[in-house]
Amino acid sequence: MRKIPNHGTLRMTKVVYPLGLCVGLFIYVAYIKWHRASAPQAFSSITGAAHVSAGSATHAHEVFYGIMFDAGSTGTRVHVFQFARPPGETPTLTHETFRALKPGLSAYADDVEKSAQGIQELLDVAKQDIPFDFWKATPLVLKATAGLRLLPGEKAQKLLQKVKEVFKASPFLVGDDCVSIMNGTDEGVSAWITINFLTGSLRGPGRSSVGMLDLGGGSTQITFLPRAQGTLEASPPGHLTSLQMFNRTYRLYSHSYLGLGLMSARLAILGGVEGRPAKDGKELVSPCLSPGFRGEWEHAEITYRISGQKSGRLHEPCASRVSEVLRNKVHRAEEAGHVDFYAFSYYYDLAASVGLIDAEKGGSVTVEDFEMAAKYMCRTLGAQPHRSPFLCMDLIYVSLLLREFGFPGDKVLKLTRKIDNVETSWALGAIFHYIDTLNRRKSIA
Repeated sequence: MRKIPNHGTLRMTKVVYPLGLCVGLFIYVAYIKWHRASAPQAFSSITGAAHVSAGSATHAHEVFYGIMFDAGSTGTRVHVFQFARPPGETPTLTHETFRALKPGLSAYADDVEKSAQGIQELLDVAKQDIPFDFWKATPLVLKATAGLRLLPGEKAQKLLQKVKEVFKASPFLVGDDCVSIMNGTDEGVSAWITINFLTGSLRGPGRSSVGMLDLGGGSTQITFLPRAQGTLEASPPGHLTSLQMFNRTYRLYSHSYLGLGLMSARLAILGGVEGRPAKDGKELVSPCLSPGFRGEWEHAEITYRISGQKSGRLHEPCASRVSEVLRNKVHRAEEAGHVDFYAFSYYYDLAASVGLIDAEKGGSVTVEDFEMAAKYMCRTLGAQPHRSPFLCMDLIYVSLLLREFGFPGDKVLKLTRKIDNVETSWALGAIFHYIDTLNRRKSIA
């Protein structure tokens, strides 16, 4: 039997379907307008950034984000941080996304336009990681370290200007101070904030803080919170700095030694000069390299020919040479020997490379551990051609640098890359301090 079409149902469908579509569209548009209208009210008094509420009204957590670009000497990295703040408490870090690209910004000193592609690529990572509604309230910052500090001023500024142009075209919160070269003290202070934030030392008054040692390629930093009045009185000019965080003021001992990072120190120990090729292309001969060793080493885009002396032991003459490089360059703070310290970057890498700590988990070492490793490597390096030719030199340098800082041989240093699965770099402290500063400015305004 042929089915008779139900024309009444068809007519009803033709009316109801468009009407339902219109109602749904109206509700969706109303929701979007309401959601966006409420976004400006989501600035919290502590964060200066957007937040949403999770849970009930009485247990709401304010969520906010921050983006920090670390423009180092060997690469550019982006850190995308997500924070949550329970009512009346210190914020906590709930998530971090990290990406890195090589080479560093300084490699584009003579071709500034090429730097934009990598920056944009890392910005896209942030876009994917941060919900759209938070973009306009999320601070975007780039801080460059020793790699750009060592460039001629004009070249460095052109690179930073290009980065700023790319940032301004992004949908994030971009201030006039969004791009800058960190001075060494800021780098040390930011790393100190990171480590004390992650260990819980900033959560309230009375908690004991920890010190921070960082050994980069171009510079090295030491930062701690002095308790002894004598430390404050004996500190040279430029070694003390004030930090405001969570309505508290910290008077920190912090100094950065430009030129005493591991790579710059290698060059000085070899007899080279920063930013200059060897005179007439001559070979740099060092008592810190194995007898008979000959090779090439690239530093700051310059290739040097290097070789070891023909005969003799390594440790004693190398230690003598390193002592010359360090002489009268480092201030010794006696109190540092009584403060718990975390050490990062090349301290970690060196200790891991010679088996003093687990390469993944980190660990604790003493200054004497570095000294014993240095003696062993200087004695056996010639018989281990697969090893880095700089191990003897680097281990002696680290050992003597730590002694110059005032650490005794039995001083224990904690070496780690992560605390609670969060990278222990200066980037976290820098963006956290930046957000806190934005908030204070807003409160004053």
